[in-house]
Amino acid sequence: MIYTSAIGRGLLFSNIYEKGPIMKTAVLGYSGAGKSTLAKQLAVHAGSPVLYLDTVQWLPGWQERNVKEGVALVQNFLDTHDSWVIDGNYQKYCFARRLEEADEILLLLLPRLFCFVSAWRRFLKSPHMSRESMTEGCPEKFDLEFIRWLLWEGRARKQRCVFLEIAKQYPNKTRIFYSRRAVNAYLQSKGIQI
Repeated sequence: MIYTSAIGRGLLFSNIYEKGPIMKTAVLGYSGAGKSTLAKQLAVHAGSPVLYLDTVQWLPGWQERNVKEGVALVQNFLDTHDSWVIDGNYQKYCFARRLEEADEILLLLLPRLFCFVSAWRRFLKSPHMSRESMTEGCPEKFDLEFIRWLLWEGRARKQRCVFLEIAKQYPNKTRIFYSRRAVNAYLQSKGIQI
């Protein structure tokens, strides 16, 4: 394990860049840490499709998708792509398979305050609009329910233990990032402009 300190709409973002090397990357971490941004940057760089699991989880109007339907969508994505970037933590959507098949697992465990400020800025940038990595019809929100998730529930001890267990189980392909600077250094090491 390597510790580092210091898309169009819909289910799939495809880009116009020439396809790069076959690489499968799972991007996980706390809400507001920049998972979707990192996933898009990696996908564009590699010429790989990206799947934002928020687009699987949510239907328009913030309605939850049926789990069986969501699993089928993710299975189909995994079955039909030999290179991919998947953004999201949802354990109900082929979690073990995603981790097993990934060539690289990136864990964004950035500080609580950083994630809060990032989510607030994201909301201010396009209030009440759906972001690129979210289902159309699910506008950006910054309400008490989301703040509670962002600051406490999404960072519960159980979730942190899941992340640390992933790092233990897959030490040779897991990178843990504790700062934005570390994420940027990683991108630069891959030749990706930030």
